[in-house]
Amino acid sequence: MDAKEPKETDISILDEVMRDETILEEMSQKELTDLKKFLFEERIRVIQEKEEQKEVYEKFLKERLVFQEEMKALNKKVLAERKRLKDESSFFDKKLQILQNGFLQLDMDRKKFEREKKQYEEQRRNGYTNTSSYYKGSVPDFFRGVNNVLGLKKRYRDLLKIFHPDNLCGDGETVLEINRQYDTMRKRMGEK
Repeated sequence: MDAKEPKETDISILDEVMRDETILEEMSQKELTDLKKFLFEERIRVIQEKEEQKEVYEKFLKERLVFQEEMKALNKKVLAERKRLKDESSFFDKKLQILQNGFLQLDMDRKKFEREKKQYEEQRRNGYTNTSSYYKGSVPDFFRGVNNVLGLKKRYRDLLKIFHPDNLCGDGETVLEINRQYDTMRKRMGEK
């Protein structure tokens, strides 16, 4: 049943009846029937509005639950992204620290190498032909820290690339000393 909107006259009659009950006694049967009909229709309209409101409220509750679930999922994604970014940042910081330490070590090695080269050049200029007195300990300077044959060969190749006389900074006497130390180390390691 489709409820219709109340008429202005019906509402005014209802207001009068509620204010004064004597009007109810003076009303004709048709007016009473119309009033009952109006009240019935009004009651149905109110019930339908309540049902519509209830449906709207239930729809709102469902949408609210869906929204809360979406918010939970989004919060999980945000937390996961924050954790990923934090991990990446930490990983990047560690990489940066390793690189910085590597550059510092390279700089220290370069300075040490320059000092040793100056000492070697100075001893060579002063007439020391036997450079073994320059080297401290039993391990020659060029191959210090090498403890296997593969490492020895790699170091030898690297040193020859640096000091070969054909290079700009190359030196024939240094290459002779490298060859002498290489032979000594090979014999110590038992390779022929």
